[in-house]
Amino acid sequence: MGLLDRLRRRGAAAGRPRGAAKADLEHLTQWAAARVGVEAFVEPATTFTEMTVVLVAQDGEWTRRRVDGPRGARAVGEKLKIPVYDVQKLGYPQRMRDHDERQRILRKRDRLRDLEN
Repeated sequence: MGLLDRLRRRGAAAGRPRGAAKADLEHLTQWAAARVGVEAFVEPATTFTEMTVVLVAQDGEWTRRRVDGPRGARAVGEKLKIPVYDVQKLGYPQRMRDHDERQRILRKRDRLRDLEN
């Protein structure tokens, strides 16, 4: 059995995007409620991923989940009462990159500490 046969067996749903699940929206809501200064950045759909929204807190911590297209992204912003930006126009905020770099340094420090013990 070839790869195409396996894909055909999955039916019509295999080729369709899944869209945002209720759990995705609940996660975004809970995440935003637990943090300060949250903003939303909409990422376009690509060949491999569906449209997503990245929520970025004031300290640079972030999370990403699927949304149901541009309307879904705007709805998330309205529900959470946060600004929504297009990542293709604005790019990602520097605080997000700074947060990722701090996390890399901490992980590296932890690995070195583990090797010493």
